[in-house]
Amino acid sequence: MEINRIDSYTDIRFSRKALLQHGCFLVEDSPYEVEILSDFEAVVRGQKESAYPDVIESFRFYTPHITKFYDKQNQIIQEFPRVELFFLPLHQIQPSQFYVDEEKLEAVSTFIRKADDIIIQVIPYEGRYLSLDGHTRLYYAVRQGWDTVRAVVSDFDDGIYGFAEEAKRRNIFSPRDMMPVSHREYDKKWNRFCDEYFANTEN
Repeated sequence: MEINRIDSYTDIRFSRKALLQHGCFLVEDSPYEVEILSDFEAVVRGQKESAYPDVIESFRFYTPHITKFYDKQNQIIQEFPRVELFFLPLHQIQPSQFYVDEEKLEAVSTFIRKADDIIIQVIPYEGRYLSLDGHTRLYYAVRQGWDTVRAVVSDFDDGIYGFAEEAKRRNIFSPRDMMPVSHREYDKKWNRFCDEYFANTEN
């Protein structure tokens, strides 16, 4: 089953709220969406219920703290064991990205109201923690003057260490050091780095 995550914020096939949360997917060209309801709950919408487990699996790759899923009739579809969330100071976080997309910053500002709304995936790293995802939300916390977010320890690929080392080489040691750029510039710079990095890794 082919599943593609939607990165756009303007796709009319999906609700605005799900788009802003990056919870929209195409399953064999049919739209499905997952809308976060709380720290651990979400609702799934889409044509075929048989596709829901695959959509949930794709969604939880980015949001493992969401463990309880409902359909639009408020019936439980799937439930997973709750995960442990903990408070994490920003200065204890080593980013694995360098740039922040200003367009994404604007999007997260529509649904993040307080520091506790930010939950990121991390792994222990050199006496601190390495962020696996959620860099836009981390930089939004910086802009809001917040010092602490919430985190969950997650699975990872060893390749993330190379990204962390490159971030440190660029003098990026905390979320405060990341560079905000336009959406166009972000696509150009970040995608170019990723393409070159993986090409060199393969070689």
